[in-house]
Amino acid sequence: MSTQPGKPGPETRSRILDAAEALFVEHGLDGTSMRMITAAAGVNLAAVNYHFGTKDSLIHEVFKRRLGELNQARIAALDRAERRAREQGGGLKPSQVLEAFFTPSLEMVADTAGGGRTFMQLLGRTYTEPNAFVRKFLAEEYAETLQRFLQALYDSLPGVPREEILWRFHFMMGATSYAIAGTDALQLFAGHFDDEDPARMLPRLISFLLGGLRAPLPDFVNAAPRPSRAAKTPDAT
Repeated sequence: MSTQPGKPGPETRSRILDAAEALFVEHGLDGTSMRMITAAAGVNLAAVNYHFGTKDSLIHEVFKRRLGELNQARIAALDRAERRAREQGGGLKPSQVLEAFFTPSLEMVADTAGGGRTFMQLLGRTYTEPNAFVRKFLAEEYAETLQRFLQALYDSLPGVPREEILWRFHFMMGATSYAIAGTDALQLFAGHFDDEDPARMLPRLISFLLGGLRAPLPDFVNAAPRPSRAAKTPDAT
């Protein structure tokens, strides 16, 4: 395979992004070198510099190219759920909010041919391995979408303090990131396990998350409720 940059174009750019994405999943952002990326993509450093300039810019583009699609799918799902609720003369249920948020994630996990699964695994790894540069970018990219969904959760759970909903949403992100990473961990304590169908994972995941979302409040919250205060928005997977 040629290692020359050749004519600048979408094919070379996409090949670099695909290679970087897969390597970031396997080795982490810090553990992946530019040399590893150029070798996997079959290009030289000049090609990477031409298309992206720096490693940080490359990381930025790896995330950006799929985040827009994911955000749009989530908002569209929430819009549809809200329309159905209005037509039925009621408000959104927590289960409908969660389904609108998490279904697009699992649909992307099912996209093995187009790289969606790899990207979602990268998002999951990013959630558990903090990187200041990526966290800042994700917070900015997700801000509008997350605020829309958090408000929908606040409205659907009027009896739960907002601070508790934020905490529970944070826990949901962690559980989902773990699930998206794959079922390999189940081998550690369950032996043979081959049910990774995202269509089966969604109802299991929603059932689990709803249980946590609707769980009784901790005693200290019931005993001494505190006014809600501004909190950092959780990262989204």
